[in-house]
Amino acid sequence: MPEFTPTPADHFTFGLWTVGNVGRDPFGEPTRKPLGAPYIVQKLAELGAYGVNLHDNDLVPIDAGAAERDRIVSEFKAALSDHGLKVPMATTNLFTDPAFKDGAFTSADARVRAYALQKTMLSMDLGHELGAEVYDFWGGREGTEVDAGGKLLDSLAWFRDSLNFLAEYSASQNYNYKFVLEPKPNEPRGDIFFPTAGSMLGFIATLDKPEQFGVNPEFAHDTMAGLNFAHAVAQVIDAGKLFHIDLNDQKMGRFDQDLRFGAENIKTAFMLVKLLEDTGYGGMKHFDAHALRTEDEAGVWAFAKGCMRTYLMLKEKARQFNEDSEIQAALKAYTVNDAELEALSKFSPENAQVLKARSFDRAMLGTRGPGLEHLDQLTIDLLLGMR
Repeated sequence: MPEFTPTPADHFTFGLWTVGNVGRDPFGEPTRKPLGAPYIVQKLAELGAYGVNLHDNDLVPIDAGAAERDRIVSEFKAALSDHGLKVPMATTNLFTDPAFKDGAFTSADARVRAYALQKTMLSMDLGHELGAEVYDFWGGREGTEVDAGGKLLDSLAWFRDSLNFLAEYSASQNYNYKFVLEPKPNEPRGDIFFPTAGSMLGFIATLDKPEQFGVNPEFAHDTMAGLNFAHAVAQVIDAGKLFHIDLNDQKMGRFDQDLRFGAENIKTAFMLVKLLEDTGYGGMKHFDAHALRTEDEAGVWAFAKGCMRTYLMLKEKARQFNEDSEIQAALKAYTVNDAELEALSKFSPENAQVLKARSFDRAMLGTRGPGLEHLDQLTIDLLLGMR
């Protein structure tokens, strides 16, 4: 049996906020002691991770002075060097501080929007210092509970202006960041702007430098809303905008649980891994999840190990799927090719006229069984180890 032991070549990453989660929730106090950033780096390296990502205040307290900031960053950089970990992605915490209670870039208060720009520029400086190449925007407070304020169109404009500003700042500093926008339908706001990958793709097209912006889809966010995450990722890949991805799991319709990858929706997780591997996705596989509140520190590292192990097991299942002769025969039978009709389906005035005059056996098309029940059961047999 394969060991399914991760190595840095797998490009698995975690956030300081993920394995560093102390088990607090809206109804209960922390169940675990905080873990220092250098210690997290050490432990992730021992488990075979590639890197660690961070919000600015995961590492540097929001009220830290310049000397304290430099000391903390220096110690963190030393740990990264000692243990061979990278910081591939950085982001800004624009959701915890009360200043952002009604939005950051979409706040109706110009002072808050300006402060959000200042905080993000400083965070981008920190990310660049640590070697980050991707910069994430999750608009956790960019939304509303009350729409009577009438700021919907204004919010889109303010958000656009902020991202255009920050893209120019990146260029002016020669940071060359690739930016990613992270959709979520709700929580902590009642409604969050840009709830889906498709809405993010539409918004990116309106930016001054759309080529610098991609999407960072997250498994739990789509699943909360009852959507199929693999479908969302396929759309982002098709648009050439999968610059980063957040892997975790979620029970449909619940609060944002950030469960261990593969803990609930194993078939969707398999289809996602297969999609990423088949399309040659070479970016970071970031586990934006955390151990259950029930766990002690040992449970935290069991959680982190489990995320990576499950991905590798599903990667092996994807290889088996692609090499299984019966499955491939079922796939071949499912897809009907017709070279003549496919050629006619490429528009020209002549093709349109020929296609309009073509006779189709509608009854046959309606009665043909594509064999999806059989194909789906073969997939289940494979995932359950019966093939």
